[in-house]
Amino acid sequence: MAKHKSSQNGVETSAKQKDKSPIVPQRDKISSELHIQQRDNLTDKQKQLIDLILAKDTKIVFVTGPAGTSKTYCAVLAGLMLMNKKSVSDILFIRNIVESATKSLGSLPGEQDDKFAPFLQPLLDKLDELLPKQEVKMLQKEERVQGFPVNYLRGASFNAKCIIGDEMQNLSRGEIQTVITRLGKFSKMILCGDVMQSDIGKTSGFQHIVDLFNDESCRENGIYHFAFTKDDIVRSGVLKFIIERLEIDANKNAQIKNEPMFPVK
Repeated sequence: MAKHKSSQNGVETSAKQKDKSPIVPQRDKISSELHIQQRDNLTDKQKQLIDLILAKDTKIVFVTGPAGTSKTYCAVLAGLMLMNKKSVSDILFIRNIVESATKSLGSLPGEQDDKFAPFLQPLLDKLDELLPKQEVKMLQKEERVQGFPVNYLRGASFNAKCIIGDEMQNLSRGEIQTVITRLGKFSKMILCGDVMQSDIGKTSGFQHIVDLFNDESCRENGIYHFAFTKDDIVRSGVLKFIIERLEIDANKNAQIKNEPMFPVK
């Protein structure tokens, strides 16, 4: 019996031919468009970061820089843009349960969601700034924005998600390894951190992992490092002054130990 054939653009194709690309389990994308209300005063540097995250071949972006440079804001904004482009279905927000190095998730009152709620607040604040209230509620109701403590990630694999790791300087090398190895097909990962604000001291593995994945071969595989400096601070004028003082003090202490830390500009 003859095979049924159809012609597309003048090319004969068999009806029995099948798409042999692998099937990737993933959630349906949002059906409507989000009405994103982004700031109209984004700096050129912030726009460069967002463009890098949105680029087709980008898989992971390590974002470093001091407080006040809008690292988390840019990550959430890019995540919402990816949802509108139907590139990802959800935003996953990952943080370590560290509170000035004094409390763990187990010592906080309530169930898991209650315990993690305070650590999810930066994401909710950015969503409230970027979206109408009804759209924030819709994303929450459909569980398209979720928070995960890093110690609940083992065994997970995330396809077609935007994974935002916040305050990554509060993770050890092993914990960051757990995070980055959760990256599945069609996902984007943005890992933000400020090495000057680690609550876990020398056990922080963020700077080591950033350095490990910061060369040309990494960039060829879609892994990038994007660095803000104190010159990129937009939160307030006095914050830049504070950061400069902290950098000077850190370098002074490092020189005493013969361990240079931060370049003072």
